[in-house]
Amino acid sequence: MKTISSQLAAHIAGEVTTLANCWKLTRHDTTVFGFTDHDRDITFDSVTYKAATGFTPSAVQTTGSLAVDNLDVDGILSSGSIIEADILAGLYDFAEIEIFQVNYTDLTQGSLQLRRGWLGEVTFYKQQFVAEVRGLTQSLSQTMGQLYSASCRATLGDSQCKINMATGGNTVTGSITSVVSNIQFADSTRTEATNSFTFGTISFNSGANSGLSMEIKEYTHVSGTGGQLTLALPLPYPMLTGDAYSLTKGCDKTIATCFSSFNNVINFRGEPLVPGLDRMLETAGTMSTF
Repeated sequence: MKTISSQLAAHIAGEVTTLANCWKLTRHDTTVFGFTDHDRDITFDSVTYKAATGFTPSAVQTTGSLAVDNLDVDGILSSGSIIEADILAGLYDFAEIEIFQVNYTDLTQGSLQLRRGWLGEVTFYKQQFVAEVRGLTQSLSQTMGQLYSASCRATLGDSQCKINMATGGNTVTGSITSVVSNIQFADSTRTEATNSFTFGTISFNSGANSGLSMEIKEYTHVSGTGGQLTLALPLPYPMLTGDAYSLTKGCDKTIATCFSSFNNVINFRGEPLVPGLDRMLETAGTMSTF
């Protein structure tokens, strides 16, 4: 049940209302954005909610069951508020969003909370974006526990894998010496063998992408030219020669790599010897001949 002030409740019950929808977006870096569908800016609880931003929600649907609430938020990319590069950089990942209504003629009446949740999947179309809002019941739809798999379920360096990424050359630093594109670059000082950092992670320590990380799709070493890296996805901001970075080794999660590259089979979190479906069907077919 929603709790609102008696004054706002009386206003909503009236024949004519002066209500405005407001959206408060809080990123993990504590940056706060406010938007409203009113034709003028609204300042409420020390936050200014900007008008004329093209920021609108779909219909708000609430049910009495434990089904995941259905709500999307549409917006127009703007250099003054939300830009595509910041979204691609992950600055809005799991940002908290609050949607509520106020009486714009008397803000002292308080607010009517409509929805609170976190941003999920974001899609782009031309100069617009659509962000999925996930409520508290979203967690109930997540898969709990672990499933059998031939590959390792651990992440290299985590508490299950137990590899110390700070030692043994598992993490190295360097700087870009040449840029091919926003997804590919080279470092002529790299001497590690081909595939040493394939499936690993690169984190930038300087430049426009400082503080951002990206998975590495492929690392190759060419004698006399150093190492060449191809990223899994383009970076949101341009890379430049001299940008400093750190690399962590990667793992393809096979037991062969776990043994040959890390000597860590004792911590392998997979079941490569468990028969697969094809083997079970083959066995069932053999038994049916008796």
